[in-house]
Amino acid sequence: MDYQLLAAVLISIALLLLLILQFKIQAFLALLIASMVAGILAGMPPTTIIDSMKKGMGDTLGFVATVVGLGALFGALLERSGGARSLADYMLQKMSLERAPWAMVGTGLIVSIPVFFDVAFIILVPIIYALQKQTGKSLLFFGMPLLAGLAVAHGFIPPTPGPVAVAHILGADLGYVILFGIVIGIPTAVISGPIFGSYISNKIEVAIPDYMEETMEDKKSHVAPGMIITIIFIPILLMVINTAIKHIPQTAWSIPSAFTVWLGLIGHPFTALIIANLLAWYFLGLRQGMTRDDIQEMWSKSLAPAGLIILLTGAGGMFKQILIDTGAGAMLARSLAGDTTTPIMFAFICSLLVRVIQGSATVAMITSAGLTAPLLLSFGGAEVYKALVVIAIASGATMMSHVNDSGFWLVNRYFGLTERQTLQSWTILTVILGLTGFLIALILSMVI
Repeated sequence: MDYQLLAAVLISIALLLLLILQFKIQAFLALLIASMVAGILAGMPPTTIIDSMKKGMGDTLGFVATVVGLGALFGALLERSGGARSLADYMLQKMSLERAPWAMVGTGLIVSIPVFFDVAFIILVPIIYALQKQTGKSLLFFGMPLLAGLAVAHGFIPPTPGPVAVAHILGADLGYVILFGIVIGIPTAVISGPIFGSYISNKIEVAIPDYMEETMEDKKSHVAPGMIITIIFIPILLMVINTAIKHIPQTAWSIPSAFTVWLGLIGHPFTALIIANLLAWYFLGLRQGMTRDDIQEMWSKSLAPAGLIILLTGAGGMFKQILIDTGAGAMLARSLAGDTTTPIMFAFICSLLVRVIQGSATVAMITSAGLTAPLLLSFGGAEVYKALVVIAIASGATMMSHVNDSGFWLVNRYFGLTERQTLQSWTILTVILGLTGFLIALILSMVI
């Protein structure tokens, strides 16, 4: 084992965490510094370090920036049009109050695909309050399923930024990531949401906090729920079909080559999300009474939070490239060759550790993806396996949300919980969610 390379990796990760936790340096800048230090400690020539960082940033952002930007535009229209509330209201109308948790987990899964976790939660929490007031049950009976659906979609299913970024850093096919994100995400959301929510709501009785009563205002939307579901799933369907066609031998179904080529364009994430945005621009914007200037202003504002995620992802790409170019990734792969640890296990443990230590799921996903990418290059592995590694990273990065995570305090405030109650409910939910998602991904990686 090359102990210089191992020391470079360990020291750079320790420095990254120290900069974020102790000195409160922004994660984007911290990742840049950690990447540079890793290159220096590994013995890379100074100019080579800069070239490697530029390559990592450029290769990553060429894809991720476009997808995250398009996703932010789409999510902004869904939020402003009231489509998320319309979908939730529709699903509740179709189910009895006792089945409302299932409606909330379904709503969370669908809405959080194009809308950021915290934004979707704030939009939908008044529905949780209304259900609590109507039934007298604990807020957790309805809230845990919603949170589970939101967390699973946000972590597992593109085009949310986390899995998109990790998929690109690992070189995983986005169609497979979507497919396994849905296949693994649904049972994971059910177990950590309605099932766990039913249990914990009997242990912790909480009503609407007094300071949140003003959020009870009922805002109705006239957007058809079927339209919302259609527009959300059009890009997902196009990407999945494109992936399926690419991996079916053309001779098997006599698929014309011209059809495959054009489907490759239409089913590419860029095109699929452009189509979704144009549909949203018309049906969720203009048809709902917004002016073109209103939509343009809203879109401009929506790109601000996306910009930070894009830069953070690019910095993660730098870190990955440094590990590849120094040979640290290959060294780690050799050290694991005689071990029982596989890339999927390594990815999960790495993302979980970073998540627990510094709190941010996004930073955990980007950091662990950078560490895991060189291992996958050395170990090899099919597209399916790479997609399952993406889910493993998302599972680890979602687990153990506690006091250093902003999501912990979001749940704490909106549900009026004590810190102890938040740990017993929200934190345990994330543990169940992460373990379930990882175990299913691990089993699938052994049988597929």
